[in-house]
Amino acid sequence: MNIFKKIYCRIFQKCFHIALPFLPYQDPRIERHVVAIPGILKAEGVKKPLIITDSNISGLGLPDSLKAALDKNGMDYAYFDRAFPNPTIALCEEAHDFYAAKGCDSIIAFGGGSPMDLAKACGIIEARPDKPLSKMGGILKVRKKLPLLIAIPTTAGTGSETTLAAVVVDGRTRHKFAINDFPLIPKYAVLDQAMVHSSPSFVAATTGLDALTHAVEAYIGKSTTRKTRAAAEKAVFLIFRNLDQAVKHQSASSEGAMLAAAHYAGRAFTRSYVGYVHALSHALSGAYDLPHGWTNAVILPIVLRRYGRCIDKKLAKLALCAGLGEPDENAGVLAERFISAIEAMNIKYGIPERIEAIKEEDIKTLAKYADKEANPLYPVPVLWDRKELANIYRLLKG
Repeated sequence: MNIFKKIYCRIFQKCFHIALPFLPYQDPRIERHVVAIPGILKAEGVKKPLIITDSNISGLGLPDSLKAALDKNGMDYAYFDRAFPNPTIALCEEAHDFYAAKGCDSIIAFGGGSPMDLAKACGIIEARPDKPLSKMGGILKVRKKLPLLIAIPTTAGTGSETTLAAVVVDGRTRHKFAINDFPLIPKYAVLDQAMVHSSPSFVAATTGLDALTHAVEAYIGKSTTRKTRAAAEKAVFLIFRNLDQAVKHQSASSEGAMLAAAHYAGRAFTRSYVGYVHALSHALSGAYDLPHGWTNAVILPIVLRRYGRCIDKKLAKLALCAGLGEPDENAGVLAERFISAIEAMNIKYGIPERIEAIKEEDIKTLAKYADKEANPLYPVPVLWDRKELANIYRLLKG
């Protein structure tokens, strides 16, 4: 990256870091069981929520307890289960048309990252009918209050129930972009362990590694605070001690701990941002319709190694949180052990070292999209331009 762009990126990031204490972040109010939702709706004075989920979750019967609680309390609701991975602008518009046609006044996001992105985008369209979603990518472009938004995660990974981001795909160009603004933070998050118990093992693994990616990228960036570092450290501590049992569904307490880990990681990165892993991953998952957590897991150790020695001290601290060493050990040794542990987890859970779907003719466009997302917003340890990002894609391609 040329020196002038580097200076611009770092000044931009520094301004946001200075402004961080004054920005209107809010943490969602936490509930532990879906049966609490009717009381929330009554307290908030809303009459008819739209439940947004996907057909797989419907097929597992996970929303049944929520619907039963609403029925028991005589509450009306609408139900939209047509979410799919990497939701498109067209799907978001379809969901909003359904919201309006059914006379809804609030939204319940029920699922993993994709239903939550869809729910947030539906709320954006309701709040900003004057502006198309395609023009909302970036930061602080919503600027209006969304309908009441309640988030119920069914995977322990995205942390979307506490973040200010919605990620949407332009179905025409396959460009995947993030919309970031404070009104997108849900007002309530329901962290109910029973909701993640039916998650397939591979999904539990990849979403858990997604949470790890959030924590690591938030921690190694240049816009951390004491609170975000503490949240990321808690997330890493919990993931390394609970992911395996949660993947095997052998421990309810481990499943609950992974929900907490994803939530802590979400709190960390929504304030301190992510980095090139996410920028590279979003472009890939949009272009080839790949699972976001899976692409993050593949990319994470590669990007950490490319950053080099400048992140050793921070990775060493995370290694200690993960229980991978002692405080008196060399930082470089601990950092290497941490990256190797991530690589070992990838192998254990069947995540490949490379992404064969990448086509050479697409790399220039992928690098353009990754650069547009990351620079200047993400306070990464080392700044890379499109050429350097393209080289990462070629390394991923193998």
